Amino acid sequence: MSRADLDKDPHAVASMFDGVAPRYDLTNTVLTAGQDRRWRALTRTALDPRPGERVLDLAAGTAVSTVSLAQSGAWCVAADFSLGMLRAGADRAVPKVAADALHLPFADGAFDAVTISFGLRNVADPDTALAELARVTRPGGRLVVCEFGTPTWAPYRAAYHDVVLRRVLPAIARAVSSNPEAYLYLAESIRDWPRQPELAHRIAAAGWTEVAWRNLAGGAVALHRARRL
Repeated sequence: MSRADLDKDPHAVASMFDGVAPRYDLTNTVLTAGQDRRWRALTRTALDPRPGERVLDLAAGTAVSTVSLAQSGAWCVAADFSLGMLRAGADRAVPKVAADALHLPFADGAFDAVTISFGLRNVADPDTALAELARVTRPGGRLVVCEFGTPTWAPYRAAYHDVVLRRVLPAIARAVSSNPEAYLYLAESIRDWPRQPELAHRIAAAGWTEVAWRNLAGGAVALHRARRL
């Protein structure tokens, strides 16, 4: 079993995701009670990929999200720094690239749209990752970040942090995941993650404009969208 700490050393994070890869998709579906499918669909709608466009799906994991995006007719590439995750999705018929979010192996302005789902939180330097995403996006191109957020209603927020993250999530992970220890890190990283307005500010500071967000699941998840300056 391996897990990362909140310093998010890239090697430790990659190793942790290698360990969860074999049952990653199943665990996500169980943990979210099937809402992961809805969130992928909403991410695709917010990004609005179009036929003929080039789309980067960063932190794509097993590429299930990339396949969803490619249903639009856009050319979509899955990028992740966990080789174990990419191997677990080897049968999914989309291009796959091993890539570090802090040093993306793509040319300036290479993509019309970029997205990252539940991955920005795991990067050692999210601000640099947001700037790298801006670099590889053409002017006027689009960004969508789907990430855990902070519930907006105080009673729900307290129950979410104290019951769901501390008790329910680890219990489900022990029953389903190939690496339950990783989900202790998951709960810690969610609690440590900035609230939606702060993330919006950081997205804008990284070279994006028209930043807005939509809360899902009462704010436990949020879709941030923006345009490249």
